[in-house]
Amino acid sequence: MATGSVQSHRQDNQPVYVLHTYPFKETSLLVELFSYGFGRVATTAKGARRPRSALRGMLQSFQPLTATWSGKLELKTLHSLEWGGGLLLLKGEALMCGFYLNELLLRLLPREDAHEALFEYYAATIKILASSQDLATTLRRFELKLLQELGYAIPLQQDVSAAPIVAEAHYLYQAEHGAHRLTKLLNRTGNGVQLRGKTLIDMVNDDYSQAKTQLQSKQLMRYLLAHYLGDQPLHTRQLLIDLQGL
Repeated sequence: MATGSVQSHRQDNQPVYVLHTYPFKETSLLVELFSYGFGRVATTAKGARRPRSALRGMLQSFQPLTATWSGKLELKTLHSLEWGGGLLLLKGEALMCGFYLNELLLRLLPREDAHEALFEYYAATIKILASSQDLATTLRRFELKLLQELGYAIPLQQDVSAAPIVAEAHYLYQAEHGAHRLTKLLNRTGNGVQLRGKTLIDMVNDDYSQAKTQLQSKQLMRYLLAHYLGDQPLHTRQLLIDLQGL
């Protein structure tokens, strides 16, 4: 009876990425995984801080891995990790961007809530970062995809009155509401980001070719993420700003 109970809570060879590791007790690590079938999973890697631990060398961020773990409680026991694909190398600013993505997932992704499409998008984004091409646009795309996949309403095609966004118009975008059209007779005040309609249309079309769209989409996503993250800022966000305003 006991054996069947343990087996029912064991997950074998699950596709994962390592999001972060923390020291845990004297020789172990707490490992936060992003898995395809189970979302964010917290595990303990027993003895992983020992020099000869088989797990120690496998706990590499941004690498496709397969993991086996077990446990009934929120904190699982990590039994093994195996390479799941080719080695990806992130360097310099791309590496910081990768840490930024991981911190976003740690802060916003609920534990054990599967998001298969987001997992696949994360995997694709890591490959793009490894090529170090257009880092800022890559971050904007991931930020938007993350919020959309987590169920946050980010209306980009219509304003708050359900009218289509007009490229030449200007709007005040407010979290939880959307875009309020601004006119000479009506200039709304309050928290939000002022931007042109074309920026919203460009984001819908995944077109970040114009400098104005790049700037305003960054301002919009920074504002929305701050709203959903709350008072505690991201550690990696300031590092990216210090680098090149990513």
